[in-house]
Amino acid sequence: MIDAGLILEGGGMRGIYTAGALDCFLDEDLLFTHVYGVSAGACHACSYLSRQRGRAAGTVLDFLSDPRYGSLRNWITTGDYFGADFVYAEVPQRLLPFDFETFRNSAQTLFATVTHVESGRAEYRALTDLARDMDWLRASASLPLLSRLVTIEGRPYLDGGVADAIPLARSIADGHRRNLLILTRHRGYRKTPANLWPMRRRYRRYPRFLDALRTRHQRYNDALALADAEAAAGRTLIIQPQDEMHIGRLEKDAAKLRALYELGYADAAACVRAHPDFFAPSAAKSVR
Repeated sequence: MIDAGLILEGGGMRGIYTAGALDCFLDEDLLFTHVYGVSAGACHACSYLSRQRGRAAGTVLDFLSDPRYGSLRNWITTGDYFGADFVYAEVPQRLLPFDFETFRNSAQTLFATVTHVESGRAEYRALTDLARDMDWLRASASLPLLSRLVTIEGRPYLDGGVADAIPLARSIADGHRRNLLILTRHRGYRKTPANLWPMRRRYRRYPRFLDALRTRHQRYNDALALADAEAAAGRTLIIQPQDEMHIGRLEKDAAKLRALYELGYADAAACVRAHPDFFAPSAAKSVR
């Protein structure tokens, strides 16, 4: 077990890059004690903790043509582009069964980042029993405009990437002196301000959430600056595509997605070869 933080960015369908990297880690038996997943990153992390190699990619590639998975019809009829019942019940329980017991017994800890819509702030929920905590996973991956609010314990939540897309600072605050980031944007990418026009009417009751959307690019770029500084100091490794892949959040091209999965696997394998000391179980000790 590697006592370090593993931080997984979201990015919708771009998250299949992360699925490839995590399958590489499973093949190499590289298990991080603490995983911080955001949106698609949190979803794919579940199959990593349940030790189900290939399952994360399957949840994307196996259902691309099924309108119950992701479609405008879903969005118009239910308010969710990605069908909530299909993705979070039908797939894990029947079509591509999830190993709930292995996940529950894992020595690893997975935190799913969510955004509390009323406060506009990030929360980090430890998922210990996915049969019970599935709504937290759904909330983490519920994209603004494309998803309904997910209400848990009377509180509304949406995509964790709004408030904290790259929770490196959280991992450091939790005591991890070494961290590994898997980013789904290419090297050199920086986020620009979003067009809030379509958001203002939808979320007019939640001014702090609108503020979080307005300043999202600043937090994202600040997190990248922190990652670069930590990498320069030798405390953090970053795995990410070197070049822009031109794959959007809602990508449907199976060949492009398969290629991105394979790139994630190859990039992770190259990182493991280049930094054997980091991946040694005794190397990445935290100071907690």
